[in-house]
Amino acid sequence: MNRFAALGLTQKWLAPALAGLCALAGLLALSTSPALAADTPDPDAPKGATVTVLKAAKSCFSNLVEVTGIVLARDETTVRPERAGLKVAEVLADAGDTVTAGQTLARLSLPEGGTAQVAAPVAGLIASSSAVVGAMASAKGEALFSIIARSEYDLVGLVPTQDVAKLAVNQGASIRIPGAGDVDGRVRRIAPTVQPDSQLGQVFIAITTNRRLLVNSSGRALIKTGQSCGVAVPLTAVLYGTGGTVVQVVRRSRVETKRVEVGLMAGGQVEIREGVNEGDIVVARAGSLLREGDPVRPVTASGESK
Repeated sequence: MNRFAALGLTQKWLAPALAGLCALAGLLALSTSPALAADTPDPDAPKGATVTVLKAAKSCFSNLVEVTGIVLARDETTVRPERAGLKVAEVLADAGDTVTAGQTLARLSLPEGGTAQVAAPVAGLIASSSAVVGAMASAKGEALFSIIARSEYDLVGLVPTQDVAKLAVNQGASIRIPGAGDVDGRVRRIAPTVQPDSQLGQVFIAITTNRRLLVNSSGRALIKTGQSCGVAVPLTAVLYGTGGTVVQVVRRSRVETKRVEVGLMAGGQVEIREGVNEGDIVVARAGSLLREGDPVRPVTASGESK
């Protein structure tokens, strides 16, 4: 009798017991396999640097031409008596005064006795005056007064030849004049020629303001010559190199380098005329360390994972 018989076990009972043990072992193996699979990293998941990204969005840019120049009176009128041999008896206005048309500026003594009045021919601002009591005045002598007619000024400036073609009469301008602040303006006239030595063209910008301006003071104008609307990205997203201008975008967590054509710039943004579409995920701060096909972990500026 063998050991199984001695223990009271028969072959008829042993077969079902072994089958049960095998089934139990199989259940244990199935219960542990998911845990092992979860701990195994996905070989296809990219493991790269974290980069800040944003969506390329549409924006409008103003096409501006910059002009620097000086403030000049648009029309200056001189005031003299109509005859000679007169003497200034009384001065009623001085430089810096704003006068109306017909206002008396001075009284003159006549050689034969009596007085004559000198009146402003136009309204405006008295730019200069030589009228002094007791001084002689005549029709051919020094002007007693010089009036900036209607208090109108121009910013007369120079622009490069390539920008002259962009200018047109009545285009709006924003002008900054030291000491007077920002004022509005409009292109009044464009010179038909350019200076042969500097290749600069002359433009006259009418200044619209009630402020008192100083003649011959310097100024800077930005003339809006047009507007362009398209896809925009931050300047930091653009890379300039010997191979051209590129923007790095992220697709399926990998870097793709796009050759782009840039346009206007304003406020830290640059217009992308070709190469990037609206909604593309763009690397906000592109760098030479990122290369085509590199795996990355993109996050938005707010920190959300893409």
